[in-house]
Amino acid sequence: MAHDTIFRVNSLLNGIQGFYMETINIGIIGFGTVGTGVAKILLSNSHLIEKRIGVRLHLKYIADIDLITDRGVNLNDGVLINDADTILNDPDIHIIVETVGGDTFAKNLLLKAIEKGKHIVTANKALLAKHGNMIFEQALNRKISIGYEASVGGCMPVIKTLRETLVGNKIQAMLGILNGTCNYILTKIAYEKSPFEAALEEAQKNGYAEADPTFDVEGIDTAHKLAILISIAYGMKINFNDIYVEGISNITPLDIEIAEQFGYRIKLLAISKYNGNAVEARVHPTMIPMSNLLSGVNGSLNAIAIQGDAVGNMALYGYGAGMMPTASAIISDIADIARDMISGAKIRVPALGFQNEHIKEIPVLPIDEVNTQYYIRFAAIDKPGVLSSISGILGNHHISIKSVHQKGQNQQGAVPVVMMTYRAKESNIQAALKEITALHIIERDPMLIRIEDNNQTI
Repeated sequence: MAHDTIFRVNSLLNGIQGFYMETINIGIIGFGTVGTGVAKILLSNSHLIEKRIGVRLHLKYIADIDLITDRGVNLNDGVLINDADTILNDPDIHIIVETVGGDTFAKNLLLKAIEKGKHIVTANKALLAKHGNMIFEQALNRKISIGYEASVGGCMPVIKTLRETLVGNKIQAMLGILNGTCNYILTKIAYEKSPFEAALEEAQKNGYAEADPTFDVEGIDTAHKLAILISIAYGMKINFNDIYVEGISNITPLDIEIAEQFGYRIKLLAISKYNGNAVEARVHPTMIPMSNLLSGVNGSLNAIAIQGDAVGNMALYGYGAGMMPTASAIISDIADIARDMISGAKIRVPALGFQNEHIKEIPVLPIDEVNTQYYIRFAAIDKPGVLSSISGILGNHHISIKSVHQKGQNQQGAVPVVMMTYRAKESNIQAALKEITALHIIERDPMLIRIEDNNQTI
């Protein structure tokens, strides 16, 4: 009874505290694409937001080194400044939005904000993938909320879905298209037969790819996002370093054409599965059946399919990047923190969705131990006995062939020989390919693409 009375008193006090809070002040650090989008929404939709959350969000400062460039936002005098410390040190700033990117200056910025007692919203997936464990621990110690919905999937509410909507589910698997640049390039190759280099150049011209696209096309950006998602889904510390990562730069129009003949499409997927002892976490080009809903996600769009023990299969779909979609996700985090502030709540939802004492170090399954199906394309000399030599080596390594496809029969030189396997162990596949590649009938390294079939998951 005494405990119940204390709870009621605290709730009353929290309600009184919230009742008198009329304005929450926001400071944005970084006035690039995303920061501009956040400012636009805060200014243009301020009355709508206030009606929904019950408090005014006031954009007090924006800090950026560039005070000249016109971003198309009408700001009052004194709002745009060139000193981030002014925002950090202002006792009236309640929430800081970090949009500078990178993992050095931004990390120091967030740690200073935590020290100053400011709540934080960020879209910085690289920072969280590398330093999230430390940042979340510091924030917890100071009772600081961190919103990072925009770090994965842009406007898709995947983090809120995993942390809140699916709180009663064991997450069994996730398959995601989480990089718009790669999806745009693969779409161009598939529908226009463009070589990778030409598709990448067009992606850069259209603003979908950076001048240095390495993080995107080599799968690193997707792996950053997957590291965050698996920590939320399975209650584990963020572990980016052990995720297997492979990019799309070797994918050719020929592979996409053959895949379609077999009834598949090729996507760069973030894949995770949980077996109770270890988490499977990998990023690589993947063949998925055309009947899989992810196969129809084209252009720069993102999507993720989630399998929970209670809900079964579900999916989210939307723009994973861009000014306004990303800014929309940031505003949702600001609104969540503001609602907690006016109600007196302290970290109502844990940063990773699990109470801190239940966050474990769950191992990531090494790629060599993964079991899946495979597409293998060999450049083989067109002569009798080639297929039997290749299939014999695969059989010796316990790999069963599901189908064989040979193009350009009776032509001079090497011809593509494509084999689809049943489920096999990655280490066996790699050992077999090493042996096959050494044969004089094979002209160059084979192309290997993993397959996620509908009867495997999701």
